[in-house]
Amino acid sequence: MAASSSGCAPPLEWDRAAFSRLEQAMRAACSRCQGQDLLERWMADGFHYVSRFVRDWTSHPNFPRPEPLSYHHDCLERLDDLADWFFHGSHNYQDPHVWRDL
Repeated sequence: MAASSSGCAPPLEWDRAAFSRLEQAMRAACSRCQGQDLLERWMADGFHYVSRFVRDWTSHPNFPRPEPLSYHHDCLERLDDLADWFFHGSHNYQDPHVWRDL
């Protein structure tokens, strides 16, 4: 389900497989960096950017949100959870926590 676009802009479309790959890569990075006192700037920049950009971009009224809407909400919440985990060194869930696939 792609929205029409004008000019040179590509059509807007949520890619579930791409989001899944992004989320899994972010989760792996969090796990590897957990407990480190220092984070590489390029990784910190990426986590900050992704956690804000996806929400801002997909909240635009013309962006076709994926169905069901609860899936979209869960994806945004997951990005927030991963950013928190990355920046704070631990996630907000009681261990052992199983991250369910979205």
